[in-house]
Amino acid sequence: MIKQTFGYSLILCCIPLLLFVGTEVWNEIAIAQDYEAKIENSMDLPKVVAQLPVTLHDHKDQVFSEEYVEWREPLDYEDFPHIVKNIFIYSEDVQFYNHIGFDVSAIARAVMANASGSIEQGASTITQQLVRMRYLSEDKTYERKLMELFFAYELEQMYSKEEILGMYLNEMYFGNQVYGIGSAATYYFGRSIKELTIAEIAFLAAIPNNPSLYNPIKNFDRTKERQERLLDTLAKHSIISANEAESYKLQPITLQVKQKKQQYPAYSAYALQELRWLIASQEGLDESYKKAATEEEKAAIKAQLDAKVNELLINGIHIYTALDPNKQLTDEDAVNRIAKSYGVEASATVIDNETREIVSIFAGTDYEKSNLHRAFQAPRQPGSAFKPLIDYAPAMEVLGYTPQSSISGAYYCVGNFCPENYGGSFYGTVSLSTAFSRSYNTSALRLLNQVGLDTAFNYIDQFTFRSIVPEDRSYAAALGGLSYGVTSAELADAYTSFIDGSYTMSHTIRKVTDLKGNVLYAWPKEPKQIWSAKTVRNMRTLLSDVVYKGTGAGLSSSSGYIGAKTGTTNGYRDYWVAGLTNNYTTAVWIGYDQPKSMQHLESSKIHFKIFNAVMD
Repeated sequence: MIKQTFGYSLILCCIPLLLFVGTEVWNEIAIAQDYEAKIENSMDLPKVVAQLPVTLHDHKDQVFSEEYVEWREPLDYEDFPHIVKNIFIYSEDVQFYNHIGFDVSAIARAVMANASGSIEQGASTITQQLVRMRYLSEDKTYERKLMELFFAYELEQMYSKEEILGMYLNEMYFGNQVYGIGSAATYYFGRSIKELTIAEIAFLAAIPNNPSLYNPIKNFDRTKERQERLLDTLAKHSIISANEAESYKLQPITLQVKQKKQQYPAYSAYALQELRWLIASQEGLDESYKKAATEEEKAAIKAQLDAKVNELLINGIHIYTALDPNKQLTDEDAVNRIAKSYGVEASATVIDNETREIVSIFAGTDYEKSNLHRAFQAPRQPGSAFKPLIDYAPAMEVLGYTPQSSISGAYYCVGNFCPENYGGSFYGTVSLSTAFSRSYNTSALRLLNQVGLDTAFNYIDQFTFRSIVPEDRSYAAALGGLSYGVTSAELADAYTSFIDGSYTMSHTIRKVTDLKGNVLYAWPKEPKQIWSAKTVRNMRTLLSDVVYKGTGAGLSSSSGYIGAKTGTTNGYRDYWVAGLTNNYTTAVWIGYDQPKSMQHLESSKIHFKIFNAVMD
């Protein structure tokens, strides 16, 4: 109580001194009082506004990618070793547990030292340093110093000494965009703070005093000199013995500077986009968006989603994925080699049949972070690769067709839509197997008309085609004619329904946790049944017929079963192949970013080579 009274008295005594600076100080005092009121109203829990790391893990929980601007790994107060607390208290603020936020005697010494007019003497307590790091500038002015005292005093009223010290240890700057001594331990030594020696901890503690001067990467010797002075300080206060201090000085310091992990950017970029879809799904925002009647409502829902995602990223998360690093690397190398040798672009998405997890993604040749991700950002017309989903499976499900059922391949129109078959030929009555394996357009249109546009699209709507729009509900869809098209990720995802008739959205993310391991989000695992067992058997027969006696000749697999459907769009601008083996389901696209004819490459079967590579 006496110290609090003395503290207030000191502040009042400082006011005449501040008058010496000029009449504008009164305005600054009003500002300081305004800040004092703001502290009481809004400083319930000081937060670090910078984004904490987002860490992505592969299928064996190994880290393969990190997203962060500043390296931060905040620790709880109990997780800081006692030596860490002691070294900062005795080097920065010996009276920490006794003062009220500022040290009266130290301020008096600073005032005397700065009587000449220069403002160089510090006298800042740990609490004041925390205030300056979080809420104020580093300007050396009397006005700012007064506000700092108000903030420091209020902070001491709101939090215990332990909480303040914990915040301080998490907030200190250690150079190289590293904040907090826990983060510094993993950044400079590759180990947790609890695994470091006293010599290593003292070495880290040397940095914050002047992060540029004591940058251990550039100025190792200077950092080592300050480390030795800090060890002497510990010995002076009997935290360690003098002999121990000398022993710690002789211990070698070997840095193991952290390298930011940015492996498999095609996979990580998709996973981070999927994070938005996952949050939207779990929070019900995707359904709200579908029901939104106006652009204003849609914008508001999008803003709500952005806020939820940003909050999650700021707090830091772990994203556990299904990435198979070996397969991702092998597939990337193979597809890069094939596509680049022909000068085309490509995308491919490979899904594990058992788990429905995406195990590898190809986003484009030599893909780098922030490039166009062709697996989910570049929809293209799917051509005949869309027919199994929109025409044939619905016809089998609704009308009871089988591969042996008959269908005409003759000229056919629905309204003004009168497509031709490949090469301009027309055919008589053929089996569904023949029409499918040879990709007759007129037969596909007949099936869609028999099933009905609404019924067929009711099946399509059960999949996750984000690129399909309401305007696509037309008969052109029978041949894969869509407004924007689909992506390889979307098409492969829908083809998984031919594994066993069930469907659950394929995904990269297994779970999302906070930094303490609490699960925040995960995809639901309950599948929905799309096709009957009979339809699945018949569709797998049709898809297999394409490979063995149709347009898919040249596709192969070492796993036993293989079934696929090819697709070529008007003007030979896109080549597709989508299908499945016993192990995987995939969709492969090749083309140019600026669409143009690839007729001269038709016989090269580039997409077949890619399919064969990723499916084995």
